[in-house]
Amino acid sequence: MRAMRRAVEFLVTRVLRSRLGIAVVIAVLVFGVIGAARLISEPVDSSAGLSSRPREPISTVDPAAGDDGVLSSAAAAAPKTRPGELTPEQAAGRFTAAWLTGPGSSEDAWQARLRPLSTSALTEKLTGADPESVPAQRVTGQVTLRPRTASFVEALIPLDNGRLRLELVAPDGRWLVDAVDWERQ
Repeated sequence: MRAMRRAVEFLVTRVLRSRLGIAVVIAVLVFGVIGAARLISEPVDSSAGLSSRPREPISTVDPAAGDDGVLSSAAAAAPKTRPGELTPEQAAGRFTAAWLTGPGSSEDAWQARLRPLSTSALTEKLTGADPESVPAQRVTGQVTLRPRTASFVEALIPLDNGRLRLELVAPDGRWLVDAVDWERQ
């Protein structure tokens, strides 16, 4: 009897007060709660799938209200250009030609060629850019435009080892490059 008492004291004082003992007690409680919840809950028909799922999609938008997304499925408006200014294709082509002259140029000369064709935001982002980091050497195809609105287009230019993607804006009818993205192929 004395041995049994010592074993119980050892169990209570040493094991249950340790981290391992506390973790075991918590695990037993968690599994006990889960088991009790399963016993109390209604049986689930496995062939029915999720029983609380609605039969039809939940719509929070009036279907007659139209599309309010940024990119709509309707045809985009034709880009508008101020008379005497470059078209989006011309602006993209000239920017690409200036961008490709980076290797072998000084940073200031390269920036000076890009500045008249860029927005002030892009000019600021390109400050400190290394002209030697331009990854391509020549254009291999025609500029392809994706008009988004009358004053925003995306231009794709195939190059010798990738594709240049330019975002052009023309809030006042003068097309300027606002973003440059390079996709290696």
